[in-house]
Amino acid sequence: MGEQRVSLLNDKAAMQQFVKSLLKDVQALEYMLDNDWFESGITRIGAEQEMVMVHNKSKNPACIAMKALDAMKELPWVETELARFNLETNLEPRELKGSCFSDLDEENTSKLIKIQEHLDQFDASYLLTGILPTLRKYHLSLDNLTPKKRYRALMDAMSAQLIGSSFELRLEGIDDLLLKHDSPLLEACNTSFQVHLQVDAKEFVKMYNISQAITAPIMAMAANSPVVFGKRLWHESRIAMFQQALDTRTTHEHMRDRSPRVSFGKKWLEKSVLEIYKEDITRFKVLLSSDIKEDSLQMIADGKVPKLRSLQVHNSTVYRWNRPCYGISDNGKPHLRIENRVIPAGPTPLDEMANAVFWLGTMIGMANEVEDIRDHMSFEDASDNFVKAAKFGIDSKFTWFNDQKISCPELVLTQLLPIAKKGLASRGVEQKDIELYLGIIEQRAKKHMNGARWILRSYTALKKKFTKDEALSVLTASMIKNQRANIPVHDWKDPDVNDLPDYVPHELKVSDFMVTDVMTVQKDTIIELAAEMMDWKRLKYLPVEDTKGKLVGLVSARLILRHYVRNAAHINASVVEDIMYKDPITVGPNSTILQAMHLMRDHNVGCLPVIHKGDLIGLITEADFLRISGRLIERSGER
Repeated sequence: MGEQRVSLLNDKAAMQQFVKSLLKDVQALEYMLDNDWFESGITRIGAEQEMVMVHNKSKNPACIAMKALDAMKELPWVETELARFNLETNLEPRELKGSCFSDLDEENTSKLIKIQEHLDQFDASYLLTGILPTLRKYHLSLDNLTPKKRYRALMDAMSAQLIGSSFELRLEGIDDLLLKHDSPLLEACNTSFQVHLQVDAKEFVKMYNISQAITAPIMAMAANSPVVFGKRLWHESRIAMFQQALDTRTTHEHMRDRSPRVSFGKKWLEKSVLEIYKEDITRFKVLLSSDIKEDSLQMIADGKVPKLRSLQVHNSTVYRWNRPCYGISDNGKPHLRIENRVIPAGPTPLDEMANAVFWLGTMIGMANEVEDIRDHMSFEDASDNFVKAAKFGIDSKFTWFNDQKISCPELVLTQLLPIAKKGLASRGVEQKDIELYLGIIEQRAKKHMNGARWILRSYTALKKKFTKDEALSVLTASMIKNQRANIPVHDWKDPDVNDLPDYVPHELKVSDFMVTDVMTVQKDTIIELAAEMMDWKRLKYLPVEDTKGKLVGLVSARLILRHYVRNAAHINASVVEDIMYKDPITVGPNSTILQAMHLMRDHNVGCLPVIHKGDLIGLITEADFLRISGRLIERSGER
């Protein structure tokens, strides 16, 4: 869950002191590695479950984390996450053998049930999903930052590192997302099921490189984050969202390389885990400090195992998708873990466990069969596969061993699943667990269906029938319904509008309903062109904007008709500026739908341009309200 006792580095002396402690930790780690201090001969697994909370009626984010945690005081394993609508739990580490997976699954499910019992009093539910479909940009204001010192310090530190004027998102999928935001809280979009594997220090290089090589097919099969702010983007949009949310870089005229704090890496590991820590310290400025009491080198001299807290604090601010972790076991010996961060939360606890078992089994099985993965594929191919998997998920085609081109389902069915089964069997994992969890992965591959494909297919179908907001709400309600039944996603049915019987849009924002694909003209556009555009696109209104995207007027079909009637004898080649409304009534994106309706009624207008800081960002018309009211009438008739 991360080191909580941290703060910003407020002065040079504090920074220098922390960096000295950090360098001592690196030296201490190097000594322990060289002198064989690390625990070996035992393999443990663990996991962290992130989740989002939603209101039962609207399915919008429920920003109740602090109230909920106060009600859950007797549950010490529940913790905060970055945003007020997130929670996280830690699952107990256990040895990789026997019934470890079904035991871990049972623990996770029982904890989720206890959490839901407490959320009932707030008329809210938890949801396991990579990115919540009903999440909007305005939910990610700093007002919804969890009020803890660590989170505020991290936000302030990341903002201070920003080279440009804002954080930017740029994703292209079925739809496109081009967006600026004023804080790194965009990171809070992402929820995951993080899996840990303890490995011997002497085997760390081999195992870490394997984790890098297999990340792409594991993520492709688990993908569950294709919709962001109502846009259909990458199958696992978390990858781009997380990197870009914390990316302090900006475009330049020069070609200088700068690395993002969230990355897959740049090359294979060669000799030691120290390469990763030294690389990250070299590339990334220290953001946070902590009140470090221990002198790690002195502890080494005294024969004691240090916690390496400075190193862990810095490591928590650099986000590798396969992240090295240092810890101390109950027997007092230090150990190393690999944390897999690519597996998204959901679609169900059963699906999550299947994803974890697939990764862990493939890790162990591949290590049994391949001495050095670098002899079979290049890092460039592993990196390219990673990007493909994030974009296309189960639809990806990978470059695999010896330059083989192979589809994701074929790779999983013919190569990786057999390897995973052998690997788990070699560690004494119960056969029924192997068959249950890897059987889910097998069915996904055979049916070509995972969370991302189900969401994309379902949302696309819903959008053809309903408003965007209702489609997202019904989609989310259906996800919760299937999740509670713990039905694997490859067996999910299409969403049913009856999954959300109490849909009420009046508290929602203009930004949820406005049209953003807006046809516009400029002041010097001739009226004939404006008229043809309105005819071709069946439009009643055309906003008039300047070259910078600022609204300067509005043209309606009524104004066009009036112009032609009054000039029937001889039509002048007049321009839009001659007839437009020069000061149209506008609305902001954060106004409610009810406020917009009142604005239209009070001013007797049929269209409201949506303005943010003078920029035209959308349009809402009486036709949009007709669709909303029509759906509500239909719903009332269906009951």
